[in-house]
Amino acid sequence: YLSSFFVDVRRRIELIQDFEMPTVCTTIKVSKDGQYILATGTYKPRVRCYDTYQLSLKFERCLDSEVVTFETLSDDYSKVCFIVLVFTACPQEVNDSEVYRLNLEQGRFLNPLQTDAAENNVCDVNSVHGLFAAGTIEGRVECWDPRTRGRVGLLDCALSSVTADSEINSLPTISALKFNGALTMAVGTSTGQVNMFKLETSHLSYYFRGRSPTLGKIFTSLEPEHDINDVCLYPNSGMQYVATGHSAR
Repeated sequence: YLSSFFVDVRRRIELIQDFEMPTVCTTIKVSKDGQYILATGTYKPRVRCYDTYQLSLKFERCLDSEVVTFETLSDDYSKVCFIVLVFTACPQEVNDSEVYRLNLEQGRFLNPLQTDAAENNVCDVNSVHGLFAAGTIEGRVECWDPRTRGRVGLLDCALSSVTADSEINSLPTISALKFNGALTMAVGTSTGQVNMFKLETSHLSYYFRGRSPTLGKIFTSLEPEHDINDVCLYPNSGMQYVATGHSAR
């Protein structure tokens, strides 16, 4: 109400209290409803939840193991799935050609998907039609239909990233993968390129090294003093949260 009458109120900047980690922040995400920011860090391994409406720390929980990554299963913070780093002996190597699937409703693992890759780096599920895509160490993207457990497409992104003036020692691997809508997919490579694909065709739409989805040009850059561990965008805004290897973010 006051912002409609006072210019200073509209222009003020409000900061979240205690928005930091004791040592290192490893991952950071915004809840689907946009109200909460969850961040993990070390040492000790912990997760912190911040309320953007109250601009304060809502809770903090310490964990037994360091968090590799996590995903919010609900719109708020009530259901979160953590993948943690545990140094125990495994009967089978986890870096192999299989993709393991966990059914949360049934509480059990489903039969894994057998890919042609020696190792899978990243994966994503299209929220519109359920198509599953996995990025491999060989620089390919395999697309699967979960209803039939069959592969429906294969994209060789490594060859698409190589141009006539490229100077490479080896083919790039897939380091990031994300769907945007029903028919667009962005694929990041170890050489720093971001390839944009349309699912109607196997040809590359365009690639860029920046953040503009329309022009393919760099319009900003972030150069913190410490290593960047994770980057998160707040929905429907230009705000970015960067998890760095330092106590302050």
